[in-house]
Amino acid sequence: MAARSTFTGFPREAVEFYAALAANNDKTWFDEHKEGFEKHVLAPARDFVFEMGKRLATISPGVIADPRTNKSIFRPYRDTRFSKDKTPYKTHLGIFFWEGNRPKMECSGFYFHLEPPDLMLAAGIHCFSKALLGAYRDAVVHPTYGPRLTKAVKAVQREKGHLVGGEHYKKTPRGYAANRENAPFLLYNGLYAWYSTAIPDEFYSGKLLDYALDRFKAMLPLHKWLVEMTALVGKLA
Repeated sequence: MAARSTFTGFPREAVEFYAALAANNDKTWFDEHKEGFEKHVLAPARDFVFEMGKRLATISPGVIADPRTNKSIFRPYRDTRFSKDKTPYKTHLGIFFWEGNRPKMECSGFYFHLEPPDLMLAAGIHCFSKALLGAYRDAVVHPTYGPRLTKAVKAVQREKGHLVGGEHYKKTPRGYAANRENAPFLLYNGLYAWYSTAIPDEFYSGKLLDYALDRFKAMLPLHKWLVEMTALVGKLA
């Protein structure tokens, strides 16, 4: 008999918390509502990480699901050191399941993002480090990995509502031919797929696990390609 899931959905108070935080983004308000944050956001988020990690392991065995804050669950505090926006707190809940041996943010992974009134599910790498960018470009033009990338992107785009992004540069980087079939991918500084929607009814129940897994499965081809690419750093040049 399968073990019963400890995740029963996020409460409506979690959505209400972030909606209110967006209008009251200061330390005084957050401190006054910290107990609610712990109870209605962090507690169910930890259960979600634990259970979602088990499901993701069935499609991506190397995935890491760590229910601690600043591991799979992103910390609520903004880094304002280099930003004109000095509001101290993130007005969203971010959860990340990553795969690979590089630092967490240099690995491809599956991402869960609640920012009322929307929910976004994504997979990939949002921004390549310098080392990864070079490996990525070499993989794009590689006779084996280049066609695999094109195939992976097309597989994701066939799924309704699933988009692929990461384009950033205006010109093909020096040293690479601009007339290649998949040359447009050389303009990317990250590569990811995403699905965005109004918060679904499943969010408030354990059905959210299967809801998210179905969409992560649709993004799996891109994730797998990126996992393979990150393991090739320094090997294709």
